[in-house]
Amino acid sequence: MTAAGVSAAGVIAEEVSAAGATAGETTTARTTTAGQTAAAGTAAAGTASAGTATGGTATGGTAVAGRLSWLLFGVLVLAQIGYPLTGGTERARLTVATVCLGWLLSVSHALLTRGLRVAVGLVLVTTGGGLAVEALGVATGLPFGGYAYSGELGPKLAGVPLVIPLAWTWMAWPAWLAAVRLTRPGPARVALAALGLAGWDLFLDPQMVAEGYWSWRDPDPALPGVPDVPVSNYLGWLVFAVLLMTLLGPVAGRAAALAADRDAPIYALYLWTYAGSVLAHAVFLGLPASAGWGGLAMAVVAGPLALRLARHRPRPRTRAATPA
Repeated sequence: MTAAGVSAAGVIAEEVSAAGATAGETTTARTTTAGQTAAAGTAAAGTASAGTATGGTATGGTAVAGRLSWLLFGVLVLAQIGYPLTGGTERARLTVATVCLGWLLSVSHALLTRGLRVAVGLVLVTTGGGLAVEALGVATGLPFGGYAYSGELGPKLAGVPLVIPLAWTWMAWPAWLAAVRLTRPGPARVALAALGLAGWDLFLDPQMVAEGYWSWRDPDPALPGVPDVPVSNYLGWLVFAVLLMTLLGPVAGRAAALAADRDAPIYALYLWTYAGSVLAHAVFLGLPASAGWGGLAMAVVAGPLALRLARHRPRPRTRAATPA
């Protein structure tokens, strides 16, 4: 991981720590005087107990969501680190496992931090939409260009490996939340989220084509240094990403449009994907051109996101002395 990636991860970790400290602060009640009635004392104690229980439940739910998301993120990173160390069938299986982990991370985070409607909406729009557009693409060549999948990524439905739609969800959620953090609701948010998702494909497609997981019938015209993937593919990704992000907000509901410190694992996922992909393509996979193109494209979102997190780094809080 590059120095920028490490720095961004450190900022994110500090945000999580500060958020946890804030959630854990509680106030203490003073002892009632001897002159207060027993009934008043009982009522006050009951109110305090109810407040403590409510706060504990909210804090506990946030903590569970955070721990699970960070755990899945850690396993995902380990799987991706293992990618250059494998080959053949083992690499294909690891690819499928990595995509499944990414899908699980995004969907579980949406569910635990924003509720069932957001999670269901995310799956319907991105997983369902991903399957639909991929089936259309394999059958007609629209909107990406003519291509076909090999059999290395597992079972297929309508010519599309079942794991492929999961990949759309895996990175659509981080791209969306990054745009939520950086922009206000409206066309700018949709555009930035779409760029954040489509930019990832400048890493994804060259890497997967090099592995033989799919191939293009006519890869011309192509980007310099990436001769096996047509430019039409990237344009198709951008067009469809705009459609996905346009639908995601209304379908997932209002909660999907709110930024929160609990989104730190997903910010980390986006920044890790960016920094890790640049490093892997440039150093381990022998794809320097896609490292450059993908690095430029994803930087449109990754750069501002890293800067925003750095500028809004929480400061340590100091507690005032409690009078005796």
